[in-house]
Amino acid sequence: MTDSNLIKAAQAGDRQAFARLVEAHYDLMFRCAMKWCGVKADAEDITQQACIKLARSLGQFRFESAFETWLYRLVINCAKDWQQAQGRHQRRRAHETPEQPLLDQQPSLNENPEASLFLLSVLAWIALMGEGFKEAVLLVLGEGLNHKEAAEVLQVKESTVSWRLHEVRKRLKQWHAEGGVSYERP
Repeated sequence: MTDSNLIKAAQAGDRQAFARLVEAHYDLMFRCAMKWCGVKADAEDITQQACIKLARSLGQFRFESAFETWLYRLVINCAKDWQQAQGRHQRRRAHETPEQPLLDQQPSLNENPEASLFLLSVLAWIALMGEGFKEAVLLVLGEGLNHKEAAEVLQVKESTVSWRLHEVRKRLKQWHAEGGVSYERP
C-alpha cells in the first residue's frame, strides 16, 4: 500500500493503516528529533509527541505537498514545543557536548561519524542564533534536503533558507577565527 493510500485510510479511521504509516516513517521522525536535540531519550520523547500529534492532525494533511515535507514540519514543531517546555534545563543542555554513544545509535551524516558529531555540536550553537537557523541547517545539512525543499518545509522563501545558511557559515568562520571551533569546509 502506498503512502497516499495509507494516509487516506488512516484519515478515514483505519488504525492499522495509521500504524503502518507510523512504522514506515518512524525512522525519519526519530532521526530528525535526534539531530534536533542530540540526546536519545529526549529524541524518543519528541518522536512520541510527534506520533501523538500526527494521530490528531493527520486529517489536516491535504496532499498539497509531499507527506515527508509535512511530516518534517510536524516533527520540528514538536521539537520546538518540547524544547520550550524544558525551559532552563534544555538551555543548559544545549551548551553540553552530546553523548558519544548516541551517535552510534543513529544513522550518521553521509556515514561519517565525525560529520555527525560536528553537526550535533554546531546545532546546539546555532540554536542561539535565532528562529529558523537551526531548522534550516538540520534540513539541508542533516537531512540532505535542497534549499527549495527546506523552504517548503519551513514555509519560507528559498532565498531565506539560502541566507540563513550563508549567515551560519559566516558566523562559524568568525567563531573559528576567534578560536571557538575548528571549522573545515567538507
